[in-house]
Amino acid sequence: MEQYENEVELIEYLNVLWKRRWLIIVPTILLALVAGVASFLTPPAWEVDAIFQPSKFFVQTEQGEFKEVMVMDPKQIAGQINQKSYDQLIGAELNLDPRKFPKLKAENLRDTKLVRVSLRYGDTDQARTILDALFRHLKGELDRKVDVEIKNITTQIALKEGDIKTKELDIQSMNIEIEKTRQEIIAAGNKLKISEERSRRLVEEMKGVKTRIDEIEKQQKTTLGEKQGGSETLGLLLYSNEIQQNFRYYNTLEESLSTEKNTQEDLRLSLREREQAIKGFKTQIDKINQAIINLRSDMDFLNEKKQRIDYAQLIKEPTVSLSPVSPRKKVNVAIAGFLGFFCFSILALFLDYVEKGKKRLKAGS
Repeated sequence: MEQYENEVELIEYLNVLWKRRWLIIVPTILLALVAGVASFLTPPAWEVDAIFQPSKFFVQTEQGEFKEVMVMDPKQIAGQINQKSYDQLIGAELNLDPRKFPKLKAENLRDTKLVRVSLRYGDTDQARTILDALFRHLKGELDRKVDVEIKNITTQIALKEGDIKTKELDIQSMNIEIEKTRQEIIAAGNKLKISEERSRRLVEEMKGVKTRIDEIEKQQKTTLGEKQGGSETLGLLLYSNEIQQNFRYYNTLEESLSTEKNTQEDLRLSLREREQAIKGFKTQIDKINQAIINLRSDMDFLNEKKQRIDYAQLIKEPTVSLSPVSPRKKVNVAIAGFLGFFCFSILALFLDYVEKGKKRLKAGS
């Protein structure tokens, strides 16, 4: 029963629409014609778009891999363009009326670091000029930040080069000191040989003096065993004097030998100290060479980082669509026809409702 009532109501609506069909059809056709004429008279506009890549550089992660870092997030760049941040600047540069400045539309292309900018304009050459001006301003703004990064890297490289030169000079100085110490070692070694030769001679001389003293003492004892006379007494006195002289000479030789021994100890100590000094210099040189290797490695990293820096660049030059994107004549006519049919159908139903209401009022009175 309910379904039957719904069908009856639908038929009534259709009857009302058919009854007032000319009220619906004629205005709808007129509205569609107006939309068509307006679309025909509206100057055509083409879409001009460009794609650019913001400036970027690379940083090295803890794993040693390079990670791409954008100077400015592409979504942020697109947001600034959509908020008309550059319209006034470009308009003043190109002497464009701010009221007629075309709307720039920007978006970050999905899963990329690229920004697409588009506009709809009747003058395609002017549209290209606007996009070129926008790119120049964006490039100048973004590349300034890259220039700061490059300047910092260049400064770091220069500082490390200065450190390397300083350390190389330190190595040269140490090599000079090593060579100087080696010459001192050679000189001290020669002095030690000379001193050892003197000591050997002194020992031999002392042995000879000792032998003479023993012989004189033996002769003195032989003389004492014989009868002593005036000549023998004089001989004993001479023996005693000679023995004393030999003893004094022996003591002098012994003192000289002791001096030579001390000199040799001093020379050997000096040789050990100089050899230790050379080892110390070599250890320092090894450490400095390792530091230089580390500095060169840092410089290689900085140079690679510098080479990986990219300035902002156009990936796609401003390109004009193959056909105008507005006005869309067929779409406009279709939309106008649909809206006209819908609106005037509602109007027809409303008028029928009003008419029936008046009839009910007259019947009731």
